Amino acid sequence: MAKDSQGAPMTDTHLPDLLTLTEAAIAPAQSVLEQALESLRGMVTAEGRVQAGLIEANQSAAHGVAWLATYVESLRQMQAWAGRLSEAGKFGEVEQLIHQIAFGEYLNQIAGGIAMNQGEVVRVQELGLGWDALRGFQCDEVQTLMARGNTQAARLRLVELMQERSAEITVGATGLDEELEMIREQFRRYSIEKVEPFAHEWHLKDELIPMEIIEELAEMGVFGLTIPEEFGGLGLSKASMVVVSEELSRGYIGVGSLGTRSEIAAELIEGGGTDEQKAHWLPKIASAEILPTAVFTEPNTGSDLGSLRTRAVKDENGDWKITGNKTWITHAARTHVMTLLARTEPDTTDHRGLSMFLAEKTPGTDEAPFPTEGMTGGEIEVLGYRGMKEYELGFDNFHVKGENLLGGETGQGFKQLMKTFEAARIQTAARAVGVAQSALDEGMQYAQDRKQFGKSLIEFPRVASKLAMMAVEIMVARQLTYFSAWEKDNGHRCDLEAGMAKLLGARVAWACADNALQIHGGNGFALEYKISRILCDARILNIFEGAAEIQAQVITRRLLG
Repeated sequence: MAKDSQGAPMTDTHLPDLLTLTEAAIAPAQSVLEQALESLRGMVTAEGRVQAGLIEANQSAAHGVAWLATYVESLRQMQAWAGRLSEAGKFGEVEQLIHQIAFGEYLNQIAGGIAMNQGEVVRVQELGLGWDALRGFQCDEVQTLMARGNTQAARLRLVELMQERSAEITVGATGLDEELEMIREQFRRYSIEKVEPFAHEWHLKDELIPMEIIEELAEMGVFGLTIPEEFGGLGLSKASMVVVSEELSRGYIGVGSLGTRSEIAAELIEGGGTDEQKAHWLPKIASAEILPTAVFTEPNTGSDLGSLRTRAVKDENGDWKITGNKTWITHAARTHVMTLLARTEPDTTDHRGLSMFLAEKTPGTDEAPFPTEGMTGGEIEVLGYRGMKEYELGFDNFHVKGENLLGGETGQGFKQLMKTFEAARIQTAARAVGVAQSALDEGMQYAQDRKQFGKSLIEFPRVASKLAMMAVEIMVARQLTYFSAWEKDNGHRCDLEAGMAKLLGARVAWACADNALQIHGGNGFALEYKISRILCDARILNIFEGAAEIQAQVITRRLLG
């Protein structure tokens, strides 16, 4: 019989002294990361400096290090989660199985290859390392976890418990405090009653989310959730924003994303606006008296915001006239104000000549979506994420009042925008967790209801294993997201942690949606089944708020210092 590192017999499903095993496994994983970073630094350094061109030339290794760092941080946060639950007497069988499966799987991937996506696996050789980099993995604790952490027996037992506890909101305790769990319950109930029954119809008809939903969310404080109380908001934490985004996105990503535009606009104004701009705009955003939209991206620039060409020219009255084109603008038609990035220094060709404007517009109707003089727009038809619609916009001497230059100073736009990326990516990670949870909900229900060969699909080990791994990775992504929010709430720089949460969360959402559709079989390919929508919605998460490749690049540059 197999034995653990202390020589005690092991069952097929549970590892004794689990927290001791997992704690001991973190240092060997960290050692691999440190060696990989040192190796990468040698690849990308010339003349004593890290060179952008060399990072690009060694992109697979560079991005592989970002994924490796994300895995190591994930294990660290799972250990912290397990420790908190253990101290609180809440580290039950479900949580123990999730924890050991997560460690067993991620340690095996670190040793054998991390899947950046379905077709790209990064291995230690790609990072310039030999097998000796894994010498720390030869310890009894890591070997026990790799051999016995993620087994079919453990996965099947987890799914058995998931069926018994189907009334619980999440698979396993989240480790959040009572107040945040009350917020979760409130928004879970709302999603079940007001969102889930209608989301698929909104998607199939490609309709805007009804204004009734926006009005109800406004009454619940969603649009002013993290805006300070002095400006009419609730003044709650980023962690609360994460929980709200997660549960609303679980109902429908479009609804979960309604607050994102308000969050971005409020962050911009709070971080870079004048006192007058804060007093004027923040209360209106908090109450949803005005709905904002973010107008940054341009055709042919994508993530390269420094290359924006839309220009703003100051007129004789001190106002601005904006001319240019923007694309992939979410919820553009019926919003009241645009946080619009434009070039105010015509001789510049990088981010230093950009400025941010609070550009007012008249909300449109179905018949006239863009009635404001100086701007036109057309809808971009998309696979998913349809509830707010996507648009291309054109500006021709579009008028913006001089007082609506954010911060009252030109050339600060890019810097102001960078300050919002932490919160935006934390929220996107939360939306990814919600979409992943939605996929698990659908996959689980279908696997229980659908009969094949005389029994439910969930009784087949590979179907159950898919569901188990969904639950495990959702918890991993969730804990990484919560950690980034806690860092933000405590005033710590967290662009690295937020980027990791977004990077992993997006992959988890896609994997969960894909596997849940596979469980549906042919029915999953039918538009009438919700999982077809969830798959389309999940796909955008690896693209917006920084595509996975860009996200990995940002993480790597931060790691290299």
